[in-house]
Amino acid sequence: MRRSTLAAVGLAVAGTVVLTGCKDGNEELTPAAPSAPAASPSSSAPAADGGYSTPPSASAAPSASTGGGDAPAPGTGGTAKSGQVFKIGEAATVPFSYGSTKGGQIALTVTAIEQGNPADLDALKLGDKVKGMIPYYVRYSVQNTGTTDLSFTSVGHIKGLLADGSEAQGVSVIGKFEKCPNESLPKGFTNGKTQTSCAIALAPSAQTKVSGAEYWGDPYNSLNKNKELIWK
Repeated sequence: MRRSTLAAVGLAVAGTVVLTGCKDGNEELTPAAPSAPAASPSSSAPAADGGYSTPPSASAAPSASTGGGDAPAPGTGGTAKSGQVFKIGEAATVPFSYGSTKGGQIALTVTAIEQGNPADLDALKLGDKVKGMIPYYVRYSVQNTGTTDLSFTSVGHIKGLLADGSEAQGVSVIGKFEKCPNESLPKGFTNGKTQTSCAIALAPSAQTKVSGAEYWGDPYNSLNKNKELIWK
């Protein structure tokens, strides 16, 4: 029997979803195990005739991968400062810890923000909760630039930003959503390894765009009274 991918918009329901967008602490809740993948429609952006077509600069959603390779071009040298602003495509060097894994360092890069098709959300079975909303896919890469093995950790705390600087609504998915894959870092994620990931952001209407992104993981979270890192 096939099981559907499960999702939630800014709320938690026991046993099915995780809380998104909560900034009163450092850790985001994560599922114990993903459900079986569900079919999902192709990603697209609105065309002039009212239909949808793939944006010229957009490609198929990247799947998670590991390997060496050159690091993304950093915005500035050294560890990113609270409130620092980067251009999309620039890397921020940030300290990283997850659960019992401490003392890591990563280069975090928001690589693209792509507009999707509202029909993409049908696979998540969110119903009226997302009626009229437009999905955007915040794509980012994570490179291990430190000496700590980050196997099986997860780099979340990425949210989309609307044109006025306010936060876009997020969606947390349990299972696989091919439009916007978001998986834990694999075994052997040591120095030089890179993985791509994605966060879903929702614009409230077709007249509002998701044009930026923020990272609010420790030490850039509101609990520590620091400002988030921004890409735009």
